[in-house]
Amino acid sequence: MQLETFISDLLYRYECVIVPDFGAFLTERQSATVNETTNSFYPPRKVIAFNEQIQNNDGLLARYIADVEKIPFEVAVKKIKKRVKILKSYLTQGETITFNNIGEIIFNSEGKIVFEPSYNLNYLTDAFGLSQFESEVVTREVYKETVEAIEETAPITITPEKRKNRGYLKYAAVALIALTLGGVMASKYYVGQIEAHNMLAQEEAKQQLDTKIQEATFSLNPLPAITLNVTKQTGNYHIVAGAFRIEDNCDKKVAQLKSEGFSARKIGANRYGLHQVAYASYEGRLDALKALRTIKKTHNKDAWLLVQKLD
Repeated sequence: MQLETFISDLLYRYECVIVPDFGAFLTERQSATVNETTNSFYPPRKVIAFNEQIQNNDGLLARYIADVEKIPFEVAVKKIKKRVKILKSYLTQGETITFNNIGEIIFNSEGKIVFEPSYNLNYLTDAFGLSQFESEVVTREVYKETVEAIEETAPITITPEKRKNRGYLKYAAVALIALTLGGVMASKYYVGQIEAHNMLAQEEAKQQLDTKIQEATFSLNPLPAITLNVTKQTGNYHIVAGAFRIEDNCDKKVAQLKSEGFSARKIGANRYGLHQVAYASYEGRLDALKALRTIKKTHNKDAWLLVQKLD
């Protein structure tokens, strides 16, 4: 049994997922950051940590496994214990344990667990659709050199006898240079501000899906079709296909998914004002998770589950 699949599902909704007799995976929200050295902008995310001191069984992981695999709770507990025993044996042999999309665990020279988190997946659902981007540096020294070059090639000369008549030309020329260069600088700054705003406005949440479905920025590429037997379009469990800043693109996505056999619909705007599209909605969590696994495997690996009561 691969525990990382179940742990990964729970990390979207909980801040602590305990693996009994092994340790706990913890998440902490990190605000959006800017690297001034590389001019890189990073969206908010959940940072994952591991604490081997927290090992008491709170039942969360076992209950989730029991629900998904439809087995008794006691059987799920035994399966976890068996898997933990195998993991510990790997660690004592000096091997590295890799939890996909979560991180790696090894024993250090002192026999203590060392955890190296993975940043491939952003477990913060509020940041859905946001991705890292880099901005060009705005350097004012370049414009200063341009002004000096213009002054050298086109000097402004004023003779005493004509100062009264031609004095206004001096100020007009200086004003023209200032306005031209100021316009270039303002344009670049404005474009940079728009790009930063668009990045923060795109909900979705790693980042990997936006380049495939956001027609407002990229071309909408056709995806392979799949047919699911969805009978209900009510409930609080929604499989999200994407979020769009422009509502027309949202309508296009709904039409595309319906043509591919899904019971797609719009489920309203999120906190960032992006219009969300769902493959389908479900009354039961288990039915939603089953459909989500099918969609991620055969149609869209970046689809995710939104638990929300719609008006």
